[in-house]
Amino acid sequence: MTLLIGSIQLGLLYAIMALGIYITFRILNLPDLTVDGSFSLGMACAAVVTISGHPFLALFIAILAGSFAGLATGLLHTKLSIHPILAGILVMTGLYTVNLAIMGGKGNISVVGSKTIFSMVESMVVVPGGMGETLLALSICIIVIAILAISFKTRFGLAIRATGDNEDMVRLSSINANVSKCIALSTGNACVALSGALICQYQMFSDVGSGSGMVIIGLASVIIGETIFGRRSVTIGLVSAAFGSILYRIILAFALKIDMFPAYALKLISAVIVIIALSGPSIKAIIQQNKIRREVQTVKKAQ
Repeated sequence: MTLLIGSIQLGLLYAIMALGIYITFRILNLPDLTVDGSFSLGMACAAVVTISGHPFLALFIAILAGSFAGLATGLLHTKLSIHPILAGILVMTGLYTVNLAIMGGKGNISVVGSKTIFSMVESMVVVPGGMGETLLALSICIIVIAILAISFKTRFGLAIRATGDNEDMVRLSSINANVSKCIALSTGNACVALSGALICQYQMFSDVGSGSGMVIIGLASVIIGETIFGRRSVTIGLVSAAFGSILYRIILAFALKIDMFPAYALKLISAVIVIIALSGPSIKAIIQQNKIRREVQTVKKAQ
C-alpha cells in the first residue's frame, strides 16, 4: 500500500511536467529538449529559496525561471532561425552551468530541516497514512490542469493551437506565430520547472543531474494517456497526460519491486515502457486490419 501511495504522489507531481511536454509536443507540435535543463532549474531555484525559509515563494521563482528558459529556446528558434531541437539542446546545455551557479557550485543541495509546502500541510491538516501529501499533490495538479484548459480556450490559446495545427495558415491570418511559439514554450517549461520545484521539496534535495531523461518520462506519460483516452480535445489531452504519469509511476514502481530487475535498470525499464506505449496504437491498428481481412475472407467464402 505504501508503494502504491508513493507512486501516486510521484505520479501527480511528475504529471505537471507531463502537462508541459504535452503543450510543446502535442499542442504546439514542436519538439522541445529544454525540459531536462528546466526541470533541474526548477529544483535548483526551489532548493535555494526553500533553504532561505520561503517554500511558497520557491515555487513562483521556479515557474518564472522555467518560463525564461522556454523563452530563450523560443527566441533562438524564431529570431535566429535555429532548429527547435538544436535550440533546446543549446539551452539545456547552458542551463547545466546556470543550475550549478544557482546551487553555489555544488552538485546537490539538501533541504532537510527546512520548511516545505508538504511539511506545512502535514502540520496543519492531520490525515493518516501520508494522505496529506497526496491531497496536496492532487490539488496542485487539478489547479494547473484547470488553468491550462481555460487558457487554451481563450482567443490567444486558440491561436497557439492553430499555430501547432497549421503555422502557414496562421501567418496568412495575420497572427504572429513567433509570439505563439515563444509563449507556448515558456508555458510548457514553466510547468516543467514547477514540477521540479515540487519534486525538490517532496524529496528534500536538489541534484544538478536530476533532469536527465525527463523528456522520455514526460513523453511516456503523454503516450500512455493517449493510448487509454485517445487523442480528443485539449482538456481530455491534459487529463490523459496526468493520468498517464500516474500509471507510468505505478508500472515503474512495481517493475522495480519484483526481483527480476536491479535498481540500476531504471532507465532501461523506462525505455521499454516508452517503446510499448509508442507501439501500442500501431499494434492495435494491425490487429484491427487483420480482423477486417478475416471478415472479408469469411464473406468471400460464404459467397
